[in-house]
Amino acid sequence: MTVLAYIVIILGILTLIQLVRVFEITGKLKGNKQNEVSDGENSRHGMSWLIFLIAYFGFFIWLVFEYGPHMLPEAASEHGAEIDFVLNLNWAIIITAFAITHILLFVFASKYAGGKKKKAQFVTHNNKLELVWTTVPAIVLTVIVFYGLGAWNDITSEPADDAVKIELYSKQFGWMARYAGEDEELGKANYLFINGMNPLGLITENTIQTRIDELNEDIKKIEGKLEAAPKGGIKEEQLNEDLDWKIRQLRKINTYKKRHDIEPFENGTDDKIAMAGEFHLPVGKDISFIFRSQDVIHSAYMPHFRAQMNAVPGSITSFHFKPTITTEEMRRKTGNPDFDYILLCNKICGAAHYNMQMNIIVESQEDYERWLAEQKPFESVSTAEEKESSEDQKLAQK
Repeated sequence: MTVLAYIVIILGILTLIQLVRVFEITGKLKGNKQNEVSDGENSRHGMSWLIFLIAYFGFFIWLVFEYGPHMLPEAASEHGAEIDFVLNLNWAIIITAFAITHILLFVFASKYAGGKKKKAQFVTHNNKLELVWTTVPAIVLTVIVFYGLGAWNDITSEPADDAVKIELYSKQFGWMARYAGEDEELGKANYLFINGMNPLGLITENTIQTRIDELNEDIKKIEGKLEAAPKGGIKEEQLNEDLDWKIRQLRKINTYKKRHDIEPFENGTDDKIAMAGEFHLPVGKDISFIFRSQDVIHSAYMPHFRAQMNAVPGSITSFHFKPTITTEEMRRKTGNPDFDYILLCNKICGAAHYNMQMNIIVESQEDYERWLAEQKPFESVSTAEEKESSEDQKLAQK
C-alpha cells in the first residue's frame, strides 16, 4: 500500500510538470511574452510594498499592545532597575534600526520599481558608506557593553558588610536555602560530608565524627564481604574498588578532623536551613547569595529581581542584590493576590527539571527576623533527625 502511494505521488508530480510545459508551449504559439513583466505590473508591485509596509508595522504595534502587559512587572531590586534600563536601551536601538531599515526597504522597493526605461546603477565600492555602517554599529555596541558591564559588576562586586548571607544549594530536583546564624557567617561545607542527616554536607565537629563512624562501619562491612567473595572474580574486584574509595574518603575526613583540632569548624553549627519550600528576604537589605550544586549544572534564576547565576558542581558562585518591593506591595501593584516571587532552575538539568521551584517571600525587617527566629539551627535539626532515625532502627529491630 505504501509503495502504491509513492507511485501515485510521483505520477502526480510528473503530470503537473507536463501540464506546465503544455501551457508554456501554448503561450509561445499564441505569441504571448510570458517572461516579460509590463510597467503596469511593476507599478502594482511597487504599490503593494507600500501597502505591506503599513500592514507590517500595524501588526508589530498590535503585538506590542497585545503581549506587552504579559511581560514581567517592574524590577523588585535595585540593580534590576539598571538591568531594565539596559534592556530598554537595547529595545530602543533595535526597534529604531528595525523601523528605519524596513521603511527604507519597502519605500525603495516601491519608488524604484522596475520599468523598461529604468536601468540600475552598478556601484562596486563606496568608502563613505562602509565607514558609516562600520562605525555606527561599533559605537552603539560600545555603549551597550559599557552599561551591561556596569550592571554586571554591581551584582558581582563585594556585598555590603552587613549583607544577609544565604546559600542556595541545588540538586536534582530541588533547592535548599541556608542562612548564616548568629555569628553571621555560613559554615564550611563539602560533598564528602553529605548523608541522610546532612544533605548540604556541612562541616562541624559532630558531622566529622559521624562521617568517620559511618565510613569505619562501611569499611568493616566491605571487608566482611571480601572474605566471603570468590577469589579472582568480578565481585572481588568491585568490592576492592569500593573499599579503596571508602578508605580514601576516610583519609580526607581525618584531614578535616586534624584541621578542626587546630581551628574548629564552628560557623556551621548555628546555620539555619529553610525547610518549608520557601525562603524569606528582608526588604531594603543587601542579600549576598552563594550557590553550590550537588550533581549537575543548575541555574538559579530569580526573574523578578533580574538575577541569574549558574550553580556548578565543585565550584562556588555568587552575586548580591537588594530587594526593594515586598511581596505584599507587588501583589497590590500587579492586582494579583496570589503573586509570589519565585526561584527557578534555568538549565535543563534532567527529567524533573520543571520541579525546581521555590517561593521567595520579601517582607519587612521585623517580619523577616521573626520568621528567621522560628527556623531551627542545623545542629539541633540534624541531632533531632539522627535521634529519630536511631529510634526507628531500634523499633525495627524489635
